[in-house]
Amino acid sequence: MIVDKFVLEPLDHLLAHLLPWQIVALSVTATCISIFLYKFLWQDDSLFHRGKKFGLRLARKIPAVRDKIAREFQSSKERIEHDMLKPLHKDIRPIRELPSSRSAKDVLDLAVKYKSAETKEWDKLSGTVYSGSDDLTKLVTEVYSRFAWSNPLHPDVFPAVRQMEAEVIRMTCTLFNGNSDSCGSMTSGGTESILMACKAYRDRAFSLGITKPFIVAPVTAHAAFDKAAEYLGIRIKHIPVDSVTCKLNIRAMERAISSRTCMLVASAPQFPHGIIDPVEEVSRLGLKYSIPVHVDCCLGGFLLPFMDKAGFPLLPFDFRLKGVTSISADTHKYAYSPKGSSVIMYRSDEYLHHQYAVAPDWPGGIYASPSLSGSRVGASIATTWAVILYMGQDGYLQATREIIETARRLEQGLRQVEHISILGQPEVSVISFCSNSFNIYRLSDAMGKRGWNLNALQFPSSVHICVTRNHTAPGVVERFLQDVRECVEEIVKNPGEKTSGMAAIYGMAQSVPDRSVVSEMAWAYLDTCTALPDHYLVE
Repeated sequence: MIVDKFVLEPLDHLLAHLLPWQIVALSVTATCISIFLYKFLWQDDSLFHRGKKFGLRLARKIPAVRDKIAREFQSSKERIEHDMLKPLHKDIRPIRELPSSRSAKDVLDLAVKYKSAETKEWDKLSGTVYSGSDDLTKLVTEVYSRFAWSNPLHPDVFPAVRQMEAEVIRMTCTLFNGNSDSCGSMTSGGTESILMACKAYRDRAFSLGITKPFIVAPVTAHAAFDKAAEYLGIRIKHIPVDSVTCKLNIRAMERAISSRTCMLVASAPQFPHGIIDPVEEVSRLGLKYSIPVHVDCCLGGFLLPFMDKAGFPLLPFDFRLKGVTSISADTHKYAYSPKGSSVIMYRSDEYLHHQYAVAPDWPGGIYASPSLSGSRVGASIATTWAVILYMGQDGYLQATREIIETARRLEQGLRQVEHISILGQPEVSVISFCSNSFNIYRLSDAMGKRGWNLNALQFPSSVHICVTRNHTAPGVVERFLQDVRECVEEIVKNPGEKTSGMAAIYGMAQSVPDRSVVSEMAWAYLDTCTALPDHYLVE
């Protein structure tokens, strides 16, 4: 045969002088080298990127470089501590060990003192508090007190919260145009909702024989997808977005798809710039390649579904698109329930069942839970249910109209401020802006000194304001724009001035090519969140 003549005969001749054990050793060695090369070459990170990281790690071993990084790190750490670890009240000292019992009055008095340290200017916050009105606060407080000890882990004991949860899920699925097969779960927030979707699609991929699944998502998708990938041991491929529109690049997404892709992600809208990705096109990709499509509507939930009726028409983004298989929507944002409430929805239980966690052989009984938590806060379900019923169609429609109108007024005003540029075409409640004339983080710091709390973004350097019901009050838009104009005028007098505060921290973070340094700085921030050092408690 031709194969024998041209392949096997030369191979036999080549190996004829070797002993059997040598042939076995060569075969094992060649196999090990092949496996190593496969693992080395076929990774999500390119060879260039991995080489760059290796080079940066080596550079950090150079004393001069190491010392400079250490100085910058310590300086940033001290700024973080200085800003965060301020005394709550002149009479308050930190509690470090379990005290003697105190009366209810004493505890409540202390709680009031603690509360006094918080800002009362919610109309100057970007997002964070989405309503907090007196009528909702009263309703939530009364409902919470009645269900404070409820736990949906025991539906036989607490049937009320079981039904409330089922009703919240059904109302939300209907709002997003799900049919009778649509289903879902309530979670503690958008991050858990996203994590649950990723878990469902990972396990679905496992059931199809895909051993190393990965997510394809735009770089602007919420960081919760990266968190989910880290927790679940799966990969994520980030797709670039258009530099002008800030929408995901659909061609790049299609090129990234392979037989191992377990889910595609689109945002409606994405958090950084408030831009809605081309969900219809992503839906078509999902149908074309039989891949589930998740729409992250955590930020836009309870705004987007009402925008058409409010006079701000949008392209379809929900279950009307056949390729969309799941949607996450936070009820603790624009549904105005207290924090700790979100809904993850699926087109059918075909996907939801992969989300469930079941331990059938546990000695403690058959353990089954729909989401991350076992025991859950029944009062959170009850208050969400109450707020949704209280607001109703009319309430949400009116709130949406007021918020979008306010956002459009803010956008229009910012476009008229010299030295400021808007990123993309904001479609919902978030307006992101940057500057080619000065460090935009200086504006963020300057506005912070006037009580405004803006979100700092990166790649590109920018900040955004997320409009809430609190911004719809008379005069808020005018005050914000006036403060922006005055701060910009002051900054451009000396655009090259040395930065401080968050401007310096974010500026340094973006200039550092070794992102592990930025991660270490984030660790310092998280450490500070639970710190009680005495020397920062003195005025």
